[in-house]
Amino acid sequence: MWRHTRRGDRYVTVIIDLTPVRDRSGPARLLDVVPGRSKKVLKTWLSQRDQDWRGRVEVVAMDGFSPGPESAAGEELPQARAVMDPFHVVSLAASKLDQCRRRIQRAITGRRGRAGDRLYRARRTPLTGAGLLTDAQTERLETLFADDRHAAVQASWGVYQRLIQAYRTEDPGLGKYLTQRLIDSLKQAIPEGLEEIQTLAKTLTETASDILAYFDRPRTSNGPTSGDQRTPGAPTRHRPGICATWPATPSAASSTPDASKTTWQQPPKPADKPHLPHPQTRRAINLS
Repeated sequence: MWRHTRRGDRYVTVIIDLTPVRDRSGPARLLDVVPGRSKKVLKTWLSQRDQDWRGRVEVVAMDGFSPGPESAAGEELPQARAVMDPFHVVSLAASKLDQCRRRIQRAITGRRGRAGDRLYRARRTPLTGAGLLTDAQTERLETLFADDRHAAVQASWGVYQRLIQAYRTEDPGLGKYLTQRLIDSLKQAIPEGLEEIQTLAKTLTETASDILAYFDRPRTSNGPTSGDQRTPGAPTRHRPGICATWPATPSAASSTPDASKTTWQQPPKPADKPHLPHPQTRRAINLS
C-alpha cells in the first residue's frame, strides 16, 4: 500500500485474515498495517506471533510474482500453502498481450500507435474476455487477425483467453485442468517472434504450483486488502498488502475432460462461459 508522505517509507504491508471470506461467513478482518513492504518487514511481523498462532495459518494468498513475501511466509509459516491470486496471473498475461501489440505496431509502422492504426484502434478489444465480446468487437478481431503481420498478437491473445477461460470455469477441477494444460503447452518449444509468450511461459512454469493451488482453495484472493488500503477516489487493487487464512477445508479437484492444445496460429474458439466480472476490473496483493 502506498501512503502520501515525504519522509520515511512510503509503503506499508497490510495483513488480512481471509478466513471469513473463504468460509463465506463475513468480510475479511484487518490484522495489522506495518510500515514497509520488504521480506524483512513481513518476516519480522510473523516472527513476533507465537508458535500456536503461526501453526494455525493454512494458506497464504500472494500478491503476484515478487519473491519477498512468499519467501518470508515460507520461512515463518512452513506448513502454509502459498496461493497465487488469479488477478495477478491474468494481469501478467494481459500485460504481455499489450506488449506484443505495441511491439508489432512499431515493427509495422516504425512508430507508436496513432488513432488511424488498426492495432491501436483495437487496443482494448483483445483484453476483453471472448465470451463478453459484442458482434462488432468480434468482427474487429477477425479483421485484425486476418492480417498475417498480426500473427504474434493473435497467438498472445489465444494464451490470454485460455487463461481467462480456466479461471471463469465454475468447476474448480476443470479450471485447474485447463490451467495445467495451458502451462504444459507453454513448456513446449515456442516459435521465434513470440517473445512475450516466451517470457510469460517462463514465469507461469516457475510459479505453476502456486497458481494451480488456487483451484484447490477457491476464494483465496488478496482482493480484500484493497478495501482496507483505499483512499477516497483511489482505484482498487493496485497497492501491495498481505492476507492470512486460518483452518478451512480445501475443495476437491474433480473432472479432467479433454481440451484443445495451444495453437500458435489459431487460438481455440472459447466455449460459452458464465458471465463474470472482467479480469481488468480487479487489482491487488495478500496473504492467506
